[in-house]
Amino acid sequence: MTSYEIIRRVLEFDGPERIGMNFSGGRMNDLVGAGPSRDPDWQPRKVKPIKGAEAWEDEWGCVWERLDGFSKGEVSWGPLQEGWERLEDYRFPTLDKKSRYERAAQVFKANPHMYKLGSLPGFPFNIMRKLRRMDNFLMDVVLHKDEVRELSDKVTDLLMKMIDIYADIGADGVSFAEDWGTQDRLLVSPPIWRELFKPDFVKLVSFAHERGLTVWMHSCGYIYEIIEDLIELGMDVLQFDQPALYGIERLGREFGGRITFWCPVDIQTTLQTGDKDKIQREALRLIWELGRFNGGFIAKNYPSLEAIGVKPEWDMWAYEAFLAHRHYPLEEHIDPSMFKSEESMAA
Repeated sequence: MTSYEIIRRVLEFDGPERIGMNFSGGRMNDLVGAGPSRDPDWQPRKVKPIKGAEAWEDEWGCVWERLDGFSKGEVSWGPLQEGWERLEDYRFPTLDKKSRYERAAQVFKANPHMYKLGSLPGFPFNIMRKLRRMDNFLMDVVLHKDEVRELSDKVTDLLMKMIDIYADIGADGVSFAEDWGTQDRLLVSPPIWRELFKPDFVKLVSFAHERGLTVWMHSCGYIYEIIEDLIELGMDVLQFDQPALYGIERLGREFGGRITFWCPVDIQTTLQTGDKDKIQREALRLIWELGRFNGGFIAKNYPSLEAIGVKPEWDMWAYEAFLAHRHYPLEEHIDPSMFKSEESMAA
């Protein structure tokens, strides 16, 4: 099977010959991704950072800063943070300009055997919370619901145009990152999420499916309260870097066979321990608990090892375990009795 066929079968629970694999550094990889090129007409403003920090502006007009030189940083100033009245004159980036996708089209054309993902800058929350800045936006969802809806509609329209372009240039799916969780709950209450954000999730996922694309969502943190909603609205893939936060056994028991999980060995509790046996045991557990449904699991590496204090050797231990036990039928080389029962996670 080609990588494309393997991933298609993984997502459809249609009996792939092995789990999906997504590893960088010349290792086994079934996925290729691409996004829009830089707009040649856009020039960032020079911004002055706080002492000892780096600062830069993105094409949305958001100012980012970081202190360590290698993490992604965070938005310290958003172009709409000083008042909702600024939305009237705000100019969105030209992400609907088809010429910005010529390189992405070339990447997809050059890799017909792989599963091709077009990158989105998020769904509306990830974009809006930067434009308004996070502290303001978390108050907006209670105090300024009408303005949130107005901005969300504009962002959704732009994202739909991007999805349209990706479908036209040969993508198989679209992916986006949107961190919805803290360590133990959503950033907003589930009722607010369903009221303000779920409608545009439904609209965007439905539109992508109409265009023949799958939808892949990354989220850090604990978003258990909305996983059922995400399955209901048709989300195809959930990318969790902290699967142990939920309880890996619990993810498989409650959601396995209904949505595909795309995960590394847990980056918060396991990978950074440097314990080879623990790392490799969790790799096998991920395969078994999430992938034993005739599909449903894609293994991956975490791309920023330095940021989480992980040595490359530890990352390779995880890869070696995934590689050695990737084939179906899983029962031939994974004995589930080797796993101790996990303590149930509170919902």
